[in-house]
Amino acid sequence: MSFTTRTVGQPDTLDYRVFIEKNGKPISAFHDIPLFADEANKTYNMVVEIPRWTNAKMEISKEDPLNPIKQDTKKGKLRYVRNAFPHHGYIWNYGALPQTWEDPSQMNSDTKCVGDNDPIDVCEIGEAVGYIGQVKQVKILGVMALIDEGETDWKVLAIDVNDPLASKMNDIEDIERYMPGLIHATNEWFRIYKIPDGKPENQFAFGGEAKNRAYATDVVKETADAWAGLISGKSDNSKIATANALLDNASSISEAAAEEVAAGGVKRAAPVTDQSLHKWFFISGSKI
Repeated sequence: MSFTTRTVGQPDTLDYRVFIEKNGKPISAFHDIPLFADEANKTYNMVVEIPRWTNAKMEISKEDPLNPIKQDTKKGKLRYVRNAFPHHGYIWNYGALPQTWEDPSQMNSDTKCVGDNDPIDVCEIGEAVGYIGQVKQVKILGVMALIDEGETDWKVLAIDVNDPLASKMNDIEDIERYMPGLIHATNEWFRIYKIPDGKPENQFAFGGEAKNRAYATDVVKETADAWAGLISGKSDNSKIATANALLDNASSISEAAAEEVAAGGVKRAAPVTDQSLHKWFFISGSKI
């Protein structure tokens, strides 16, 4: 599939939107992109909301038709994450798996908390910096369970299948083997990132332990099943925009209607970036 982006408005404004296109036609970032890029090989599609090193809190809109990516707000002001030393912005490409949903009416038997009403989050740990609206193909390696204001907020750990290390990384222990310190840094980042805004430290289920790939894929399946209930209307979807361009269901809209939703948008080619400038170098303490 060929996915591109179409932008409306300017970055760092309330009007800014990034729509996903398939073959040049606007689609839903939440509902129309398949969860699997290659189900047989367990390769997933991931929508990049926030590129690594950036601070603007971008997210797939649950409320807007076709679910474009927009910047989150609080009390009418755009939200940004602070730089909590030694971290700068987000330390991975951050985004979501399409066609998943953390059901706020269902309590997880392990975390004892309900879902957070969003697509499941992904931290993509490869070396290349993504861009807003990029659809990456990723391999799942594990998952962490952040508990955010009484809700389960899963954080899937994954790597771009095109990353130089992807063929060597197959489960959670491989992250520490090839990227020593990243799991600890991820735990720390999520625990402290709200503290500069006067909020308490976040907590994790499982004592902060990152669960393995098998556990993570089971969690993703649960959220995919929940999304299926959402999009079919079996679950309450009254507060979530389910308009889509490709699913051929009761919420599907015409190509003309989809174009109207994204009217005024400007098609954007993928940015050309010297990725060598952004490569992580993981130096094991044993080598110093």
